[in-house]
Amino acid sequence: MPVLASLVIGLNSTALPSADCKASEVKEFTAEYLEKVLEPSGWQAIWRTNVFEVLVEVVDVEYSALKAVVRLSEPFLCDSNVSTFTLECMQELLELKKHQLPVQELWVVFDESGEFDQTALAIEHVRFFYQHIWRSWDEEDEDDFDYFVRCVEPRLRLHYDILEDRVPSGLIADYRNLLSQCEVLYRKFLNLRSGISSSDSDSEAENVSMVEGLKLYDEIEHLKQKLKLIENPLLRYVFGYQKHAGLQAKGSRPMGTKITHVVSSTMMASLLQSLLREKLCSETCDEELEIQFHSDPLTAVSACYEGDTVIICPGRYVVDGMFCIADSIELEGYGLPDDVVIEKRGKGDHFFDCTGANIRISSLKLVQHDAVEGILSVHHGKTTLENCVLQCETTGVTVRTSAELLMKNSDLYGAKGAGVEIYPGSTCTLLGNGIHHCKEGILIKDFLDEHYDIPKITMVNNVIHNNDGYGVVLVKSTISSDVKDIAVKNSEGNIQTIQSNGGTDNVEDLGHEELHECATGQLELHERAEMSEQTAGNYEIANELVATSVKKSQMHKKRLSELGITEADDNLMSQEMFVSIVGNQFKRNGKGSFGTFLF
Repeated sequence: MPVLASLVIGLNSTALPSADCKASEVKEFTAEYLEKVLEPSGWQAIWRTNVFEVLVEVVDVEYSALKAVVRLSEPFLCDSNVSTFTLECMQELLELKKHQLPVQELWVVFDESGEFDQTALAIEHVRFFYQHIWRSWDEEDEDDFDYFVRCVEPRLRLHYDILEDRVPSGLIADYRNLLSQCEVLYRKFLNLRSGISSSDSDSEAENVSMVEGLKLYDEIEHLKQKLKLIENPLLRYVFGYQKHAGLQAKGSRPMGTKITHVVSSTMMASLLQSLLREKLCSETCDEELEIQFHSDPLTAVSACYEGDTVIICPGRYVVDGMFCIADSIELEGYGLPDDVVIEKRGKGDHFFDCTGANIRISSLKLVQHDAVEGILSVHHGKTTLENCVLQCETTGVTVRTSAELLMKNSDLYGAKGAGVEIYPGSTCTLLGNGIHHCKEGILIKDFLDEHYDIPKITMVNNVIHNNDGYGVVLVKSTISSDVKDIAVKNSEGNIQTIQSNGGTDNVEDLGHEELHECATGQLELHERAEMSEQTAGNYEIANELVATSVKKSQMHKKRLSELGITEADDNLMSQEMFVSIVGNQFKRNGKGSFGTFLF
């Protein structure tokens, strides 16, 4: 930020009292800024291109063109991989350029006197601006006094977010690819437009060129909109990028073979013997295994096909990238989780993105540092986590719509958001886990919307403790009055819902018969008096989830009634939540075992 701020201050201090300008005025203000701080002559610089570097001396500056008038320094110094750049060649090249070079192609040579320090800094400002902020099409966009707010500020924020590893690597690649495409199309558009404008004829070829120009213009505008979505920090993750969308399963190998990948930073003879005895050549192994060895777990997973197994030997592995698992594979630590540690470097990416039909991860410890994305996200298919330790930084495990998670005998902690996020239409089974020291233990997303299916949730024998907020929190919208009217009309009695603060409020007008029908065969409701303080949350959670499920059923019936449908398919009408919440313990959660968040 300070670099561009200096440039903007320099530009605006010359003419504009405000902190903004038109895009068409940027070059003029930059020239005025350079005229104030740049030494007009007497300094040396390196003229640097992709092919060569040559020492030149600046004899004058054409401020309005943002160019310096130069001559070759004596003695002639040139560094190039191509031997053809002789003194004569460079003189001829400079003559073709009329000895004028863009200032952003010059790097000021250090001078002990410090006389040219401001000159070097000013050129760095200009170079930064034209490399990272300015776009060749900016002048043709809306020419209003909001260029800084509309273009400079979001691009600058994105640049520093990238430097600080706060943007997923895939999104960075997408952004740079979009920029490159847009630049190519824009140059093509300019060439086409100049060809049309220089011709006075009304020929068929010119009409075709105009049609092509319109198509190019539409393509450029479409790419520019995509760039703006990524540049806007509020829209970046909502519309700009879905990493899992590009994950493609490899499927089985052509010959149907399955490979066991062994990961170890160093392979000792004793370790290899243990692996052969316990994992690779066990008595139950009927066929000979093909084995590949890797030193990096990320490389091993990337090499996997459907049905492969990855065995990770004890050690601490630091990875700089994301595990994208689109095939059904098994990832297994050889030893205790604390002995097999995978540590994530970089802030911008998820740790694990899972889309495979049946993925199994066991006996691993996953560690995040300074992350901005969750530790594991299940987008499609089923992922099983067993006997794992998850040291989170932001969100913990996310179960997306239509995905399934089975998490068993694992320990999850440290999330600044929820330890587990459950989306509508997902299936989440949590058995014997510890979820603690997160902002919220488990967060269940709102599923009352007609487009959402009810999630299927099973929670048995988990210990949810020492979270800042609730042990379990249900996010839902404020119930509309028409739904309440339906509940009152259809209810013969009221059910008292136990609140997270320990009191009881008559908050939902739900019939006993409806609630009992919804929960029959799925949940056994115990009397609160018989519960211990630590397990009382089981009743609260199940009661609220079942009640919300009934509301959704009522809303669905009302919509069908409004459409004149009196009989509906049983599958549509019985979207009850499969709830099994038994034996969980809730200890020392800041706001209690269960709560709801209304929006």
